[in-house]
Amino acid sequence: MFNSKKPDLSDLPTTAQLVRSTIIAAISALVILVTIVLPAEFGIDPTRIGSLLGLTEMGEIKEQLHHEADEERQLQQQKQSSVLDSLLGLVISTAHAQETSFEVRDRFSLTLTPGKGAEVKLVMKEGDVAVYRWTAGGSKLNYDLHGDTKGRLIRYQKGRGVPGDEGELVAAFDGKHGWFWRNRTKSDVTMTLEVGGIYEKMERVK
Repeated sequence: MFNSKKPDLSDLPTTAQLVRSTIIAAISALVILVTIVLPAEFGIDPTRIGSLLGLTEMGEIKEQLHHEADEERQLQQQKQSSVLDSLLGLVISTAHAQETSFEVRDRFSLTLTPGKGAEVKLVMKEGDVAVYRWTAGGSKLNYDLHGDTKGRLIRYQKGRGVPGDEGELVAAFDGKHGWFWRNRTKSDVTMTLEVGGIYEKMERVK
């Protein structure tokens, strides 16, 4: 078996030599970074050596390509976002139109002077579903959506100073179900009500 000769301690580099070699390597790496890597990769040439070697132009071209690629990527993202926003808006608009459009069976309109009120009811069976939409003609009204029969009363919803409302009215029991409006403004308000769906008839209560 062959055993290699153990190196003599005098053949090993001293600490001072290792430190010097490390410093030289670091300086060499720094010089390479400043004179070659920065000009060639980023177009940065503090020593002007890169320009002499033709490396700075290469780096500037790379930076321009990177910049153009970033702009193209941002443009594509903006286009995708715009398309998604348009599609979402179309879906929401279509869904809203489907929710609020219905075949109108009865339409009622009246003008309320300041302080005056009016009530319109639908004669309905329990479980009947009416679809409605009313507006205050650009103004605002107080309203109370409720139902009543002999010895029974239910309030579905109410509001103060609203420009209108729309939705479904599901009868909780056999009886009359509908709206009471009052004009609390200082001007006349023209209210228009449109109703469709399932109910027996619509009538003005007061």
